[in-house]
Amino acid sequence: MSFVCFLGAVAFAETTPKAPGKLVDLGGHKLHLNCAGKGHPTVVVETGLGDFSFDWVLVQDKVASFARVCTYDRAGYAWSDPGPKPRTFAQINLELRDALLKAGEKAPFVLLGHSYGGPVVRNFAVTYPSDVAGVIFVDSAFEGMRVGIGGTKTLKLGEDATGKTIPAPREKLNDSDRPVIPAEAATMPKQPLDPMYKVLPASTQEMQLWAQNLPTLEDAEASQREWSSEYFAKWMKTPQAGSLGKIPVIVLTRAEGGYPDGLDVPAAQLEKERKDGQAMLARLSSNSKEIVINSGHNMEVEAPDEVIKVIKQMIDAVRTGRRVD
Repeated sequence: MSFVCFLGAVAFAETTPKAPGKLVDLGGHKLHLNCAGKGHPTVVVETGLGDFSFDWVLVQDKVASFARVCTYDRAGYAWSDPGPKPRTFAQINLELRDALLKAGEKAPFVLLGHSYGGPVVRNFAVTYPSDVAGVIFVDSAFEGMRVGIGGTKTLKLGEDATGKTIPAPREKLNDSDRPVIPAEAATMPKQPLDPMYKVLPASTQEMQLWAQNLPTLEDAEASQREWSSEYFAKWMKTPQAGSLGKIPVIVLTRAEGGYPDGLDVPAAQLEKERKDGQAMLARLSSNSKEIVINSGHNMEVEAPDEVIKVIKQMIDAVRTGRRVD
């Protein structure tokens, strides 16, 4: 989940940049998958809302020196085609699993989920536990987490759920899956580059400018936000401790939430709820630990070395059979 506010020095890309990975055909739509390195288990990165595979280049390039690592773009993001709707966790999980298998990547995987990607990989681990060797949550979202919804108002994730039945995932595309793109999208001002991406190579900054302004992105994200609420509401209704069994879990948390005063909930309460929620993620498994670091939310660009260190810890634990705690 990134926020863009200032114009960078890199010009907007006028043409589609070359994809660093390959497009995997899922039968009517393709996903962009970028894998590098060797060794088992393979690390698979699930990004946050508005984030892309290449945002993780600082992490991926170094992890590839000691492990196999894959980043990818969800359907409707960057080079990936729009996919079937609704964009539920189950739908996203199915597409990622199928793409990895078709690309010849071997399970079980270490799944890394950042922000929105955290609950996505959590659902993957519940749905396909035999395919998962470990889970890393990087400043992950969680049920009941408060987010700003404009002005001074906040909302707990899951509070806006309507109780809809989550449909079974599918790879077949229907006509109704076509992205809804407003007519004014072509004339809307382009989002500028957030300064935090200045640490990325110039070519990657160009990719970020291009991808964040694609008209298909908001359609995919609107469906993701809508249906994630149903999962959060479901998780809030029943105890989740131990739901991931003995799967090794590392929770990477930022030290300070940085909440402002003046919201409808005091900053101190928001900070307590955030810390409690991160601790709750660690309790999903009987083999887990939480690591707190001094960083902002987008650790892949703000603290890549810390993220790499945690990935190395998880890889070593899986390879040796040691507990992560």
